[in-house]
Amino acid sequence: MYRTLPYIALFAATMLLQVFLFDNLSISVYLNPLIYMAFIVLLPLDTPPVVLLGAGLLTGVAMDAAMGTAGINTIATLPVAFARPMLLNLLCGRDSIREGGVPSSERLGRRKFIDYLVIVILLHHTLFFLLEALSWEHLLHTVIRIVVSSLVTLAFVWIIARVFTVKLSVRV
Repeated sequence: MYRTLPYIALFAATMLLQVFLFDNLSISVYLNPLIYMAFIVLLPLDTPPVVLLGAGLLTGVAMDAAMGTAGINTIATLPVAFARPMLLNLLCGRDSIREGGVPSSERLGRRKFIDYLVIVILLHHTLFFLLEALSWEHLLHTVIRIVVSSLVTLAFVWIIARVFTVKLSVRV
C-alpha cells in the first residue's frame, strides 16, 4: 500500500478522536457518532481484499479494546470491509477501481461519493446498534439511533475526507 504514513496518521487520528472526544459526548441517547469508519472508507480504491479485511479487523479490535464493547465493533466493521469492494464496483465500475486512488468527491464524483458514504455508514451503524440492543423490543428506539447517529457520522466523515484528500491530485 502506498502512502503508508498518512494512513497510519489517519488511523491514529480517527481512533483518538473516537475514544477521547466522541465517546465522551453526552448530548443525547440517540447520538453516538462512530467516526472511526473514516479509516476504512478512505483506504485506496485498489486495496487488496486481504489488506482491507486486516484493516477492518485491526480497527474493530482497537475500538473494542478502547471502548470495552466485547467484539461489537469488530463484528460490525468486518462485514463493511468485506462488502466495500463489491459496493465500489457497483457504484463506480470496475475500471475506475483498477485505476486506484483515494476515494473522494473529486475522484468518484460528489453524488457517488455521498452514496458510498451513506451505504457504508448505514451498514455499519445498523449492525452495530442492532448488536448493541440485542432485542427487538425497542426496535423504534434502535432505528432512531441508527438514523441520527448515521447522519452525524456522515457529516464528520465527510469533513475528515475533505481534510485528508485536500492536497491530493485526483488520480493519487
